[in-house]
Amino acid sequence: MIEPASRLIPMLSVADIDRSLGFYRDVLGGEIVYRFPPEGPPAFLTLSFGTTELGLGLISDAPLHGRALRPASGHRIELCINVADTDAALVALNAAGAPTVVSPTDQPWGERAAYVEDPDGNLVMLVAPIG
Repeated sequence: MIEPASRLIPMLSVADIDRSLGFYRDVLGGEIVYRFPPEGPPAFLTLSFGTTELGLGLISDAPLHGRALRPASGHRIELCINVADTDAALVALNAAGAPTVVSPTDQPWGERAAYVEDPDGNLVMLVAPIG
């Protein structure tokens, strides 16, 4: 076995970084902690959410791995975001144009959960403790 990995950062391929910032930064409160290039329109950003991070990379014709980024099909990734109030987060995201996939529902494990789609169709689960 190799030495344990020290960090995991999910990275999403996005068609429009400004739209994704409207979702992840402006509504959900992520803070930009890295930007490339440092000047001009960004091709990649890292947003901080507490102790975790999320990368947003602009779709390009020549990704580093050489595989096409679109069209994506099926359910490829699901993000789970802890929020203070699932219902309030859903209202704010709906107002910003995010469609509801599953309305808020109390779950037997003690959280209230809902699902929305981000601007690129990725599923985002919003969870908050019940009560």
